[in-house]
Amino acid sequence: MASTIHPYLTEPDIIVLRNLFNDVSRADDQKKTGESKTDPKSDKTLGEDIDHLKTDRGALDRLKALNDPENSQFQPTVLVTWDEKDIHPIINEYLIRPYAKVASRIVRHPADVVFLTHVLLYTFVNLPSAIYLFYNFSYLHGIIHTAFTFWCAGSFTLLMHNHIHNNGILAREWAIFDFCFPYVLEPLMGHTWDSYYYHHVKHHHVEGNGPNDLSSTLRYQRDDIWHFLHYVGRFLFLIWLDLPLYFVRKGNYKLALQSGGSEYAAYAFLYYMTFHVNARASTSVLIIPFMLLRLGLMIGNWGQHALVDELEPDSDYRSSITLVDVPSNRFCFNDGYHTGHHLNPRRHWRDQPVHFIESKAAYRDGRALVFHNIDYLMMTFKLMQKDYMYLANCLVPMGDQIGMSQRELADMLRTKTRRFTEEEIEAKFKKPVSAAERKKAGVQKPLVDEKKTDVVTECRNRK
Repeated sequence: MASTIHPYLTEPDIIVLRNLFNDVSRADDQKKTGESKTDPKSDKTLGEDIDHLKTDRGALDRLKALNDPENSQFQPTVLVTWDEKDIHPIINEYLIRPYAKVASRIVRHPADVVFLTHVLLYTFVNLPSAIYLFYNFSYLHGIIHTAFTFWCAGSFTLLMHNHIHNNGILAREWAIFDFCFPYVLEPLMGHTWDSYYYHHVKHHHVEGNGPNDLSSTLRYQRDDIWHFLHYVGRFLFLIWLDLPLYFVRKGNYKLALQSGGSEYAAYAFLYYMTFHVNARASTSVLIIPFMLLRLGLMIGNWGQHALVDELEPDSDYRSSITLVDVPSNRFCFNDGYHTGHHLNPRRHWRDQPVHFIESKAAYRDGRALVFHNIDYLMMTFKLMQKDYMYLANCLVPMGDQIGMSQRELADMLRTKTRRFTEEEIEAKFKKPVSAAERKKAGVQKPLVDEKKTDVVTECRNRK
């Protein structure tokens, strides 16, 4: 494992990594000496000035202080590219802080100023640029517009990720704008209206990469390029049919109609703008972003769920991964903490590092996989190369993984990409108990809480 920490990580990611590296150092020393390392200051690996942050208590105190609006250490997220310490003091004093003070009253959570920053960016940059392309198209402008949109696609998608999971991102006084802006911006950023909500919230999080998940990786050999291309191709060309049919099979005809209607309406809009308004502008503004985003979504989802435990594939700890890295967390609002997101989809994105430190024992017991210096796109790319030594070098070992050689870690990771047969899927994914069966058995409450809290999930995984 490479124990270097990228200097461009967010402060919470740096705290998490220092904490994990300290765990590895202690465990290694304990195995060598047979004694527990009780004094964290005896570890000189990362420097004495941050020793207090390497302990769980010190890490949690700092992380919680950063998130608490009542604490003097609280820092709202205003920009993704620069942190407050990176901004010139004069700009910070007379521009960033006054803006953050006003914006914190517009967003739902005081830490989420960055969401308003991005909504304003897309509204006053992408939207006028798109309108002008339809009015006066030029190839240079079209290329620049498409490149900028592609650069922003990840941040916008994860902004919408927070929007759809929490029914908005702005304060109640701004509810109308909060409701309307996605319908204006989604087509410009490669999304179709509401499809992300129906597929991700009403389908993916219900199925959790299980056998009925249309984006499940279980039936694929997850380091095989042909399996990957089949996976991507099916989503690109058939999701317009597969998702409504999924809801039909579930007996939810309302969602089937809504999901199909929103998707088909978006296709009709793309068709009209391309063939009846301006084909060249539509290609730059709508078609290319649409194709690139959908490709990116499936590459990312493959990376998130490619490493699935062969023994307990239904465990949230063992069917997804955690990344402590630059792109997924700095630019995409802690999307790297994917295991934590599946444990509780409504957890605030700034609380993900806090949850991780608080739940390290559950992650260790669940034999979760944690990586650094790699994002989901590179994860997928390295799997296609079958470069497990590279992945092993990015793995941050926890629990029983500590002390394993790079080769042993690589061999362990290789076992997590094997496709499941239908017989294995049937055996390992138990049929859920229906409401009628619970009532017949005299059980009044659901056996698993609908919010899928961490404690319930942990107990389920330990059965």
